[in-house]
Amino acid sequence: MELLFKDITVITMADDILYNVCVGVDKGKISYVGEYKPEFVAERIINGVDKLLLPGLYNCHAHTPMSLMRGYASDLDLQDWLFNHIFPVEKKYTRDITYAGALISVAEMLSCGVIAFSDMYFMIDCIARAVDESGMKANLSHGMTAFTPDFDYFKDRCYTETAFVWNNYHNSDNGRIKADVSIHGEYTSFEGAWHQASDYAKKNDLIMHLHLSETQVEHDNCKKKYGLTPAQIFNKHGIFDSKTVAAHCVWIEEEDIDILKERDVTLVHNPVSNLKLSSGVAPISNCIKAGINVALGTDGPSSNNSQDLLADLKLASILQKNHTDNPTSLPAYEALKLVTVNGAKAQGREKESGQIAVGFDADIVMLDMCSPRQTPVIDPIASVVYSCTGRDVELTICQGRILYEKGEYKTIDIEKAIFDAKQATKKLGIY
Repeated sequence: MELLFKDITVITMADDILYNVCVGVDKGKISYVGEYKPEFVAERIINGVDKLLLPGLYNCHAHTPMSLMRGYASDLDLQDWLFNHIFPVEKKYTRDITYAGALISVAEMLSCGVIAFSDMYFMIDCIARAVDESGMKANLSHGMTAFTPDFDYFKDRCYTETAFVWNNYHNSDNGRIKADVSIHGEYTSFEGAWHQASDYAKKNDLIMHLHLSETQVEHDNCKKKYGLTPAQIFNKHGIFDSKTVAAHCVWIEEEDIDILKERDVTLVHNPVSNLKLSSGVAPISNCIKAGINVALGTDGPSSNNSQDLLADLKLASILQKNHTDNPTSLPAYEALKLVTVNGAKAQGREKESGQIAVGFDADIVMLDMCSPRQTPVIDPIASVVYSCTGRDVELTICQGRILYEKGEYKTIDIEKAIFDAKQATKKLGIY
């Protein structure tokens, strides 16, 4: 084996917790899970006492280059924040600025145990470059916005950039990077553009990534315009014919839940961003009960200020308990699914990742459980969900490759990445 974890606790996400076992990694895959055998030979052995292994985390809705606007235009409602502040700054983005923002986000996520993310932005070839260099996994899409009736998807950069990633990165390097198609939202586009994007996704068997019913204003305006909710109008026009990831879904109604279940749409919950922008609380407990796949996202670091998915995970669980007035809502193990097995399914990677099992990709996070904030560890799952944050991540591995270990980045020059991110923000005129 190339790597052997010895005497470690493992949350496999296959409905069990293993204590004092070994996990072997070889050729990018998990090659062994079980008791130690004296004949084992490994290039490196990691002592797992007081450590915990779990599958690498999935952040299923992000806007990574927006890290450069972290802390900008705070304390505003979404419509004001987006149209009057964010969109004007984004017009100043260049390729170098986009790359710098994506790379610093990638570094932050790696330090917090994230091995894969689904991104919706523009200049996605620059984001692909950052992901490719880092060793992470990512599904990348250009969020289509169409504000004029003469808009042609196939003449817009949202198509050309998606096609570039499709032709140059899609499923390369054992499938690390994938191209998705994206409709930013119902309120930022129109029916003809939806059909063009949807047809391209269906033709190439690509995932559709979109915003759905994020705010009450968006949801209610759609009903006034079409007599249907955003979920209903998208379903009517066949947008959900492709495998779909729908971010937010704060204001979805009972009929919408039925549609999402029937069409096997993944709902991506973004609790921190939704609360910060006062958008509301998505009814994910009801959606999970209905059989909908629910994953977790940080949203953009400009509306979250952090990409610490473990911190968001705690909020996701306790928020549902309060929202439903039921302390049994979204228990710890169900919550942990949001960032592991459910996230892998959202990205179409459920057969390769999301569990610690022989034959799966060695996408692994090791947590240090020997600290004042983690003592004692009575229930490992509860400790991860309710006690851990990114600070507890000691090791992040993707496809068997160590990308982050004890503050050291193996694939990123972090000092240069931080310097470049600061310089990029200065060019935007907000720092």
